[in-house]
Amino acid sequence: MRSPFLIVFFVGPAEVNVKIKKAYCPPKIVEGNPCLEYIKYIIFPWFHKFEVIRQEENGGNKIFACMDELISDYESGALHPADVKPALSKALNEILQPVRDHFKNSKEARELLKTVKVLDSVA
Repeated sequence: MRSPFLIVFFVGPAEVNVKIKKAYCPPKIVEGNPCLEYIKYIIFPWFHKFEVIRQEENGGNKIFACMDELISDYESGALHPADVKPALSKALNEILQPVRDHFKNSKEARELLKTVKVLDSVA
């Protein structure tokens, strides 16, 4: 069984994009919405903002400075899951890239990762 730790930290950007695209994110519903939880507990503490890039006909780009502002737009329908998911994927990948780079560029880190993967496969 693959560890959630490995899934989150050692997958490439494309896999993060696929996982977030498939994630449960019901329109206008905040409670129990995992995508919004990621934004609240990971993205805002890391970046102190959440940036949505979208076409003008869909409301144009918007930078949310706080979770309350994002929730207000999400509950009203002004912010749609199709806006949230790509922005969330982009932000998560920005956070994870230095970790990926470290394991790519450090022989010691690669060896450690091999050990972790072996231990994970027998758990």
